[in-house]
Amino acid sequence: MPFTLRPLQGNAISVRSDHLPDLSVDYDSESSTDTESPPHRASHSRRSYFSGITSLAVPAPPDYLLPSSACTTATSTPLPSRPTSPLPQFTRALLSSRSSSTFGSDTDEPTSPLLRIRGRKPKWWGAQRRRWWGPDVETRRVRRRDTRIACMGRWLKRIVRFRFFPSQPTTILLTLLLFTLFAIALTVILIHTLNPDKEPLPWRAYCSMPPPPRSPPSLSAPTVDTFDFDSSYIPPPFPPVGLDSRPPAGILLGVFTTDHAVERRMLIRSTWARHVRSRNGAGAGDDGRGTSRTIIKFILGRPRSKWERRVQLEMETYNDIVILPITENMNDGKTHAFFSWASTSAWVPPPAQNSTRYLFSYSNSTSPPPPLSLHDPRSEASARPWVRPDYIVKSDDDSFVMLAELEARLRLELSDAAGASRPYFDPDASPVVTQDPNVIPVYQDPLVYWGYLVKNRFMAGELYALSWSLVDWLSNDATVKGMTRGAEDKQVAKWMRLHPRANEVRWASERCWIYDHPRAATVYSHGFLFPSEVTRVRRNIKSLLQSILYDAAYTVSNTFSNLHAVTLPDANMASSQSFSYSTVSAFRTRYSPPLPNLTPLQSVEALVEGSAMSLVRDSVALGGADAAWRKREGRRRRYEGKRVGGTTVVHFIKRNEWFLETALALLEGDEVVEAERHREAREDEENLQEEEEEEEEVEDEVISDDEDDDTVSAALDVESIRSVDEDDRGDGQPVNTFASHSSPKHAASRRKR
Repeated sequence: MPFTLRPLQGNAISVRSDHLPDLSVDYDSESSTDTESPPHRASHSRRSYFSGITSLAVPAPPDYLLPSSACTTATSTPLPSRPTSPLPQFTRALLSSRSSSTFGSDTDEPTSPLLRIRGRKPKWWGAQRRRWWGPDVETRRVRRRDTRIACMGRWLKRIVRFRFFPSQPTTILLTLLLFTLFAIALTVILIHTLNPDKEPLPWRAYCSMPPPPRSPPSLSAPTVDTFDFDSSYIPPPFPPVGLDSRPPAGILLGVFTTDHAVERRMLIRSTWARHVRSRNGAGAGDDGRGTSRTIIKFILGRPRSKWERRVQLEMETYNDIVILPITENMNDGKTHAFFSWASTSAWVPPPAQNSTRYLFSYSNSTSPPPPLSLHDPRSEASARPWVRPDYIVKSDDDSFVMLAELEARLRLELSDAAGASRPYFDPDASPVVTQDPNVIPVYQDPLVYWGYLVKNRFMAGELYALSWSLVDWLSNDATVKGMTRGAEDKQVAKWMRLHPRANEVRWASERCWIYDHPRAATVYSHGFLFPSEVTRVRRNIKSLLQSILYDAAYTVSNTFSNLHAVTLPDANMASSQSFSYSTVSAFRTRYSPPLPNLTPLQSVEALVEGSAMSLVRDSVALGGADAAWRKREGRRRRYEGKRVGGTTVVHFIKRNEWFLETALALLEGDEVVEAERHREAREDEENLQEEEEEEEEVEDEVISDDEDDDTVSAALDVESIRSVDEDDRGDGQPVNTFASHSSPKHAASRRKR
């Protein structure tokens, strides 16, 4: 409703509008008489009209705007006692009720002081436009943000105006330096406080002490380990007698990886996934019989768009990639999604036809054999229908796994879990697998949770194994499905405690042969480990603990029988460093080679725990790198002539260079080195010489025994001759004593002499 306010001429006010008549009021004009309207009616009419104008109602007749009073006259001079005209208020109310767009331009706006306009409304292009699709939340948000900014500005001004605030360049630089030092110190303190690993773990004691019990650890159990040490304790040998006669375990190993980790997957395919020493073991091996039922798959979430084509081609080429229907993540449900997939799609080759096996509830499930990958075992069993695995193993792509070692330990756990009362299934007496799916075996499925037990709470996430029945349960349990987010290794331990038979789950821990790469400098890190070094470690730890217990017993109570427990680790124990000492790495210290300019093979040998190359920095008598290299051990000596019994998993391999070092240390090397050949030849000569000396000693003993027998026989002959002579004298008949008392034994003795 546009209108125009014309400039005042004299004492008149003119208001024009499209809907209002032309209003011109002149208080001094002669047309303003007292006869037009009574005063009370005029005042009431003005109030009604102006209230209507304010509410944008239809305007009243224009004669109501004319002021009238009983005191008005026809003269042109206004009365001094006349009240203030309501027209300025009308103008202000009219302007406030209109939009700013009513005015055609800025020059049309009234500028008279009679209007008393204190401010102008913002233009339409500067106003905040309201959203048509919802409430105007953004406006309130902007207002709150403006309020916060203003408040912060006021506080900043107060701080800057503070008398101790630095204002000179020198003081400003010193303040920034102090603030930086404070931030660094605070960060270090927080890292140290929140980091649970403050001391290196006693890995030497882990290899020498009895393993923890198989029962589930209590949540109130201490995070440190207490061992009941017995001086007569002898660690059981591994592998145990008859391990190869037990049925191999079926294993599906899922390696968690990401879409861009192409090079790491290729390294795994070409090393531990298919290498003969990884699948067969050390020495002559078992011709792959143990790992004939071990399958490896790479587990990914949905790849990103730029990697999707690359991953699809890789899947078609190698047939070993599984893509889960989730977004790629680490602790947001990927582990549960993997186990859910395994509960329906995991299959492994069946046992050999002529081998024995255990019969469990899942033994009847079969599936046609899938396409094989390059690292899958190829045997006659691979062509037959595949069966459910005994274990589902989760691993990371920064772990190096020795498959024969892993299978041997899981096979032993499966056999122990089955129990002595569960005999082998004899294929000669009855069919290998019952074809009737309604037949339920009498034997209960094993419940095994295997891995590296951390702080008596959970198995470490670099590798852990669950038996099939546990995987089948957790993939279908509703409570577990609501507990999929969080640190995945800790979540799995929580799942195991929710099992209906949680007290029967076997928590099998292996802490000697699972460790971090020597260059990692973590609490789990030490050199590459072999059975020969562990034998030396056990011998040293045993003598050390005997001396500790002996001294403590006689110091405390003067009795040796009252002290048996040793808590590890213990920073107050003077010999605690002996439990965690490594010849290769140091905790929180970056690794450096023992000598500069080492060859690649010499640098890898320096990473082997207890090797002469790793000790060359501590002993000048070793004669340098070449002499230490000649003193290295061969694989046969390191494995003590056994097929398995060494490193199972090496973790925290963050660089491909470290991965290749691990492959060279664990998969390559000579069975017998040159120094050992010379040593064996020298030992053979010494043994032959000792045997000859022993034979000579035996011959000398035989000769001396024969001489003694001859002496005794001669004495007896003399006595016999005397007695016979006496008898002959009594009878009066002569006797030929030589002929009568000779014997074949005596003749032989004489011939020998």
